[in-house]
Amino acid sequence: MVRDADATRRRLLDAAAEEFAAFGIAGARVDRIAIAAASNKAQIYHYFGNKDGLFEAVFHDLVVTTLRDSPIDANDLPEYAGRLFDGYVARPHVQRLATWYRLERAGTQDPIDIIAESNAAKVEAIAKAQAEGAVTDRWSAVDLLGLVLQISGLWSGMTPEFAALVDDEDHAHRRAVIVDAVRALLA
Repeated sequence: MVRDADATRRRLLDAAAEEFAAFGIAGARVDRIAIAAASNKAQIYHYFGNKDGLFEAVFHDLVVTTLRDSPIDANDLPEYAGRLFDGYVARPHVQRLATWYRLERAGTQDPIDIIAESNAAKVEAIAKAQAEGAVTDRWSAVDLLGLVLQISGLWSGMTPEFAALVDDEDHAHRRAVIVDAVRALLA
């Protein structure tokens, strides 16, 4: 029975990630999520409490996956940015979910703990690398992390008009631009 519950919960998270990425938090509908997950609304409320709880669970899952797939290496921030970019290409809904989060929830809710903890750990790692002389101290650790994160999302955050100018088939070139830009930032 536990495996069925885990499978149902996973299907709900996956369906919710797609729904939230497409429609945002306010526009997402639990009935569509339940149908897409081959479940029912009662299961959503059972596992997650409400739509906000479901969004937080989706975002938590996204952060855990990103941390696992793209751990920070403060001594190699260019490659860290490249790994983040790779993750955005592999999972395009990540940037859409983050955009909806910023648009609909920033400043209106308590911070999601895993995000706050992850950011604090990254800043600490960069500050340590700066103290050891391995990374430039031209910018504070917070500013440097912000710059690296923004550069890594360069291609996925473009307007459709600009994106039309970019060759979608040239992953290696786009990745190289990001890695080289972070390398130049650190020079």
